Amino acid sequence: MDMISELPDELLLKVLSLLPAKDVAATMVLSRRWRFLWKFVPKLEYDYNIAQFVNSYLQLHEAPVLESLCFKLNQNTADIVDIGACAMRRCLRELIIETDFSHFYTQTLVFIPGSCLLVTLSLNNAFLDDFYSPIISFPCLKKLSLIRIKYIGRDEFVNKLLSNCPVLEDLAVDRCEDDYVFNFTIRVPSLESLVFSTSPYRPKDNAHGSVIDAPSLKILNILDYSSGFFLIEKKMPKIVKAYLDVGYSCTKELLGPIASVKQLYICLSTSMEAYHEGRTYSQLERLELCICKTEWLNLLMRLLKDSPKLRFLKVEQYHIIRNGHIWPCWSEPSYVPELSLETFIWIPYEGREVEKQVARFILKNSGRLKAATFYHKSVDPEEKLAMLMELSMLSRSSICEIAFKDMAELPWNR
Repeated sequence: MDMISELPDELLLKVLSLLPAKDVAATMVLSRRWRFLWKFVPKLEYDYNIAQFVNSYLQLHEAPVLESLCFKLNQNTADIVDIGACAMRRCLRELIIETDFSHFYTQTLVFIPGSCLLVTLSLNNAFLDDFYSPIISFPCLKKLSLIRIKYIGRDEFVNKLLSNCPVLEDLAVDRCEDDYVFNFTIRVPSLESLVFSTSPYRPKDNAHGSVIDAPSLKILNILDYSSGFFLIEKKMPKIVKAYLDVGYSCTKELLGPIASVKQLYICLSTSMEAYHEGRTYSQLERLELCICKTEWLNLLMRLLKDSPKLRFLKVEQYHIIRNGHIWPCWSEPSYVPELSLETFIWIPYEGREVEKQVARFILKNSGRLKAATFYHKSVDPEEKLAMLMELSMLSRSSICEIAFKDMAELPWNR
């Protein structure tokens, strides 16, 4: 212990930051050297009675800046948390409140103050209330995470919360089964990254939906099979990456506002409704297309025609295909574009007629293609050999390497 006590305060505080708050406070009895050190720990994690912690521990804490305060709660420790009471005691940068997912009906009630200088706020499995405050203001908040939250103030509360985050850059929303919100509206001009998903148990209702107005967005990630509608009100000229895995009944103009995207993953149940004839994806370089829906072929051919800079194409069945699924029929296009593809990947390739025709079309019309890789899941060596022979005999407009690999060879981080 004497050797550890000789270490500088800065290093000891980093060590204490890794311990739960109750253990940090207990170090005061170790020696005179440790008596007051616990008061200056910049990061705290707590999992006991919150009211007692706020009223006693935080009052004694003397660090000029509290970098992070984390409450990890379960069915025995769920409580009422006043964000203002936590933040006003010190200059708090990050506040995290998590309730154990395994106890869904034990949620924490969180009160939102009138104004708070937090930079990062993460709430998980909680009831959110504005505590009757007519004004909500987070003038410094840059990162906000709302995971499985129930909004007591409904649509109006969500609008008020997000509209009063003037510098918000990073937003993550995971809507739970019944969050009391009819239309979830995200209207944040400063927003650069949005991750938006819904619970698989959320009721399917065409009248409910989401609206986004975020012209500064660079990264868009949507995973939503709640039906309903999804509306992007304005163009996103700065968009770089978009991940769209949705099952909306209405996807009209979904792809229009992100026409300047550079990297796109897409799986749509109503692909062609989302597509607007004559639009050009002039910046699109990387495309990953899921083929679990019947309309994937039409969407693929449109994107190949309208994406002159496309270098990378991956065709993959990400989702389980249900019984009765109808595979599309190949139709030779009347217009054959000059493809700029350099890399082509198909996962899994099963040698269906439509797959053969698509592979033939891409190999024949991609003069810059360097590598084409087909992953199969067949265990029959004769079937694998037959598919490999068919692929190798297809005509190519470039000298590219064709690789035929087993699904087990897929990289884990793809």
